[in-house]
Parts: sequence; C-alpha cells; structure tokens
Amino acid sequence: MLDLASLHALEIRILRAYQNNAEQSDAQLQQGIGEGQVRRAVEWLMSKHLLEVTAETTRTTVSLTEVGRDFASKGATPETALLDRAGAGPVAIKDLQADQRFDKGAWGSAFGGLKKDGIIDLDKGDIVIVDPDRASFFGNRLIPELFARFSDSNTHIEIGEFSQEIAQYIQANARKRGSGKAPLRLDERTERVYRLTKDGRRVLVEVLKANLTGDEISRLTPEMIQKGTWRGASFRRYDLSIKPPRVLIGKHHPYRAYLDSVRRRLMALGFEEMKGSLVETEFWNMDALFMPQFHAARNIHDAYYVAEPAQAKRAEEPHFSSVASAHESGGDTGSRGWRYKFNPEQSRRLILRSQGTALSARTLASNPNIPGKYFALARCFRPEDVDATHAADFTQAEGIVLGENINFRSLLGLLELFALEIAQAEAVRYVPDYFPFTEPSVELQAKHPVLGWIELGGAGLFRPELTQPLGVDVPVIAWGLGVDRMAMVALGISDIRDLFSTDLDLLRNTR
Repeated sequence: MLDLASLHALEIRILRAYQNNAEQSDAQLQQGIGEGQVRRAVEWLMSKHLLEVTAETTRTTVSLTEVGRDFASKGATPETALLDRAGAGPVAIKDLQADQRFDKGAWGSAFGGLKKDGIIDLDKGDIVIVDPDRASFFGNRLIPELFARFSDSNTHIEIGEFSQEIAQYIQANARKRGSGKAPLRLDERTERVYRLTKDGRRVLVEVLKANLTGDEISRLTPEMIQKGTWRGASFRRYDLSIKPPRVLIGKHHPYRAYLDSVRRRLMALGFEEMKGSLVETEFWNMDALFMPQFHAARNIHDAYYVAEPAQAKRAEEPHFSSVASAHESGGDTGSRGWRYKFNPEQSRRLILRSQGTALSARTLASNPNIPGKYFALARCFRPEDVDATHAADFTQAEGIVLGENINFRSLLGLLELFALEIAQAEAVRYVPDYFPFTEPSVELQAKHPVLGWIELGGAGLFRPELTQPLGVDVPVIAWGLGVDRMAMVALGISDIRDLFSTDLDLLRNTR
C-alpha cells in the first residue's frame, strides 16, 4: 500500500474530489484549484497508477483579438467598409485612407487581400467591384454571422458552430506566424475525463480514514509559533526517508546549448553559415524578396523602424535596378511583375531585420556556390503581441539550397529532417501556405506535447522574379523556421518566454 506521507497536498485534494463522483473532467477538478496545479497533481497521480484517463476530446474554439474586438465595436472590418464605399460610387485608395475609422495599414491590407482574391480591381485609379457575389459575403454576412456573435472579450465559440464560409474566413484570418494584427484567434484545447484506478480507490479510502484534507500544514514557521496558530492545526507527517536535495552543478543555458547544437548539426550536413547586420534596408528585407510595396503580406512583417538615420545613403546597384524592374514589369523574368511604380525612397528605409530571408537574398546576390547550401540563425524583430508562442524578437533558422536538380520534394525531405531530428518532434505535417516570394509554398507544423500542433515556419521554392534579378538562374528552395518554437518542442517548454527565464530552478531542470 502507498505511504500516505508521500502524497502531496494537491494529490490529496484531487483524490477527495472522487468521494461522490466516479469520473471528473479537467474543468470539474479545477474547482478551487488552479489549472496548472490540477495538471501537475493529475500527472503525479497517473505516474503512481492511481488515476487513469477514460475520455479525451479536442475542441477548436474561436475568440476575438484586440483588433477583432475593435471591428466588432465599429460594426465593420476594413474589407466591409471598403466594399461599402466602392459600392456607393467611385473611390480611390487615398480617399479610403482619409477615413479615420481604420489606419492606412489596415486599408492597404484590405485592398491587397480583396484584389488578390479577385473581388475588386482598379479602373483608372478607382476601386471597382468585379465579383458582386463574393463581395456580398463581406457586406451582408461577415459582421452579423461572425463578429457580432462575441458578447465580450472572454467569449469562445467552437468553430463547428459557424457556417462553412465563415469557418474558411476564420481559418484564413486567425492569428498565425507573425500575424500580430489578426482579428481572430484559434485555440485547440484537449479536455480529459479521469477516474480512479483500483489502487486509487483503495488509497482514497485510506485518505478518508486518516481524515486528510490536503490543507495540512507542512512547514512550521516562526510566525505561527509567535501567534500560537499552530495549536489545533493539522500537520503533514514528515517522511525521513525522502532523499535530500540534489547537489547542483554548473551547466550551459539550455537554449544557448540548443542553438549551438543546431549550428553544429547544420554545419555537419555541409551547410555554410550566413551572417549579417540586425539593421537592414527595406530593399533587402522585402523588395529583393519580390514582396510588393503595397502588398498586404507586408503587414505580417511589421517592423521596427530606425529613427536616426532613417534611410540608407544610396541604393545598392546593380541589383536595385533589376529588382525594381521585376516589380514594375517583370523585367527579364518572363513575368508581368506587380504592375506598380516602384518607390526607391521607401526601399532605402532602415529597419530592424524582420525575417532571416533578408540574409538569403544578400547571399544569392553575392555569387554563391552552385550547387550550394547555406543557413543562418538570424535574430529577427517584429512588434508582436507577446504570448505563449509569440515574442517581439525571435531566432529564425533560415536556409537555402540551390542547384540544377533541386525541387519541392527536396524541400519537404529537409523540413521533415529538421522537425524530427533538430526539433525532436514526435510528428510533423505540412499545410499549404502563401508567400509573395515562393511558389509553391508550405507551412511546417509539429506536434507539441502540451500545446498541440504549432507552426514551426514557412518554406517554398523561390520564384524566378526573386532569383533572376539577383543573378541566380537555378532552382532555389528556402525555409524560415522559428528556432524558438523548435526549442520549445525539443526542451519540453510550453511558454516561449521560458526560453529567456531568469528562474534558476527552471533552467536547472530543463533538459
């Protein structure tokens, strides 16, 4: 029989919850106990074979971000407001941006997204609706069927309660990598139901006989002696067989050690390391990647702008002219380009690097080896809303492989290798994605033991409009993976902020 003295107070409280109930769910066990405390106590009891899982259900719920709550309060999104104005008569982009309901970035994102989807177009500078049926979805259904259903900031609605069209909009506009301004958030939660094992029921009987409540005092303090509150109190029995505290020895910081191991493994695979400045121009960070200056995708890469100096002194030739030509007309790539007037002043603006792909662009422009393999562990910066899986600065494992025989299948093989061997994930999956500079594009996801499926990063085959202006005529596969999230999987961490924790106990116990 288990020694009752070895039971933690939380374990006793969980056991007593089964006095009148054969089964209890996570939510039921949390009555009076915090979620984290319940999770720890349940794991302890399961490791002692006193508790077992009888059912497990995974639910995907939708909630509004701060941006989404703003849309709900205004009764409009930038898309619905844009289509409403365009339906009333001719309107130019500059007229929309004068409307103070939304900032210029939101209007630009709405215009870029609707134009990409073929719902609107430009006619002599004015926005015109070219697909009225799809436009009516935004005008008549989006607000009442989605945003108006959330009564407050704590409302969570299961995604299955929405229509197929609304669910598709949610999937496309929910927060994901870099989408700090997304209006919606998807959360995947696993709800378990537990029951006591045969041994667990025996232990519960003993706990009740001993009248243990889980509120017993485990530590006698000077204050209790001074005030006399120890009199009549229930104390936990001391177990002198418990092992003494372990001797602590020095060790490398677990995240630093993980980064070093990633670097060693990639170099062992024959990759050459790319390095560069944390301060970049918009040219290398976005323009050289064939990301148009008006594109909604730029919102994913919201950047920290340098105040002084605000711009680089000069454009970097010969690549500047060839990249500008590719944007405006496709240049010599056989493409029509993005068909807009390229702005050289915007291209020279200085920012903190928002993606490691800027290093790949510089490498391609510097006469790289063909065939060649390159990687970078690049520190990047974006004004994100910090939470368990997002940070305002992060490390990106950037990589490119170029050669005559490189193809998309080569990319998928490398991504699986990284996820299984470097992130040490138990399972991986690929999800179709979109990036202005790759076609086809894919998102790599890994199964985290606590958070479920999390995105590790994006990848794809560089478009000729990117590679040819930089002087490369062979296929190039590229990826940008979040090393911080890979470290979360490999180190068993559930909150990205713990990678930079000053909690010595956490650091000592992280593998």
